[in-house]
Parts: sequence; C-alpha cells; structure tokens
Amino acid sequence: MICSPSFLSCDFNKLELEIQSISEAKWIHFDVMDGKFVPNTTYNHHVLSRIKKISNQFFDCHLMISNPEKFYMDYINAGADLITFHFEATKDPKTLIQAIKDKGVLAGISIKPGTDVLVLEPLLPLLDLILIMSVEPGKGGQKFIMNSLNKIKYLDDKRNKNNYKYLIEVDGGINFETAKLVKDSGNDVVVVGSFIFNKNNRNELVKEFENV
Repeated sequence: MICSPSFLSCDFNKLELEIQSISEAKWIHFDVMDGKFVPNTTYNHHVLSRIKKISNQFFDCHLMISNPEKFYMDYINAGADLITFHFEATKDPKTLIQAIKDKGVLAGISIKPGTDVLVLEPLLPLLDLILIMSVEPGKGGQKFIMNSLNKIKYLDDKRNKNNYKYLIEVDGGINFETAKLVKDSGNDVVVVGSFIFNKNNRNELVKEFENV
C-alpha cells in the first residue's frame, strides 16, 4: 500500500524538518477543515504553497469543507496533485469531478462513516480515488470503525468486475493492525497521522506501513 502521512499532526513551526522526517513517503495527506462541514478548522492552501517549495512528494489534498466547488482551485494552484472532496458537501459531485480533472489533477471523493457506499455507484467510472473515512471526520485519535472494511470490499469488488481505475484510500484509526485489515480488504492507500508523527523513526514507520 501507499502510506500517506497526514500533515495535520506535524509541527508547523519547523516544516522543513518535518518534511525530512517523512521523506520516504511518496504521498503527503493534507486534511483541510473549514469549521463548517466539520467542527474543527485547520490550515488552508497557503500551507500547501509553502510545503510545495520544499517537497516533490505527491500532494493528496482532502477537502473537509462546505461548498468545495468554490475553493478547489485554490488548492490546485497551490500544488495539489489530487483533490478529494466530500459527497455530502456538494449537490453536484459529477460536475466537480470533471472540473478537477479538466485541470489535469486527479479527482477523489470521500464519504463519512454514516453514508452508504452505494451512493457512489453512478460516480465510480469517473473517479481516480475513493476515500473511506473510518472515523468521523474532524479530529484525530479516534477508534477505527470496523464497518469500513465492508465498504472497501464492496469498492474493490466493483473495481475488479468493471475494470474501474480508482484507488481506494482509508483514513482514521490506522495502526499496523488496522492497516493489515484494510489491505486484506482491497485497500490501496492508508492515511496515518499521530501514529507516525508522535514517533521519531517516522521514515521507518512509513516503510513498515507500505509492507504491512
């Protein structure tokens, strides 16, 4: 699997050192929260612009915001390689997917734990990535919701039967035990936050998640 460390857990006062500490990671995950779609507020596109100057990693940008169609271009211009928005946050996901792809950026969609994965079925042929939230979005340190495995298995099965090209990503409560569970269910990318950033041997942990 790809391990995408979540920058939500880093120390923003020493960005260069933090980037070096996860230099082995191919992807970096950016959790963007607006205090509306989710209760918490985090950084905005200006942080992506700063990090783009010191990193050539793949920028995996997760917009946990209301009205993503109003703001997605800010993150594309800041250097995002993939824009993932929430199905629950827009009335016209198909148009937004196409708008993102028209800019040469990969388009992903995410669903909250309480959203039925079946709502994504009409969008599956269009997507580059589907992000399954295995905790309620908005804060770290929550316990992995086991029903997420059924969603991953469903998406993997649909992909195999229809030759769809999307990646499956999971975010929330990821440790080595849950990473093995999601991998066995057909997952491709794990987002890992505090489990990596609370430790000193971060690059070693990235490699362990890739080979779990």
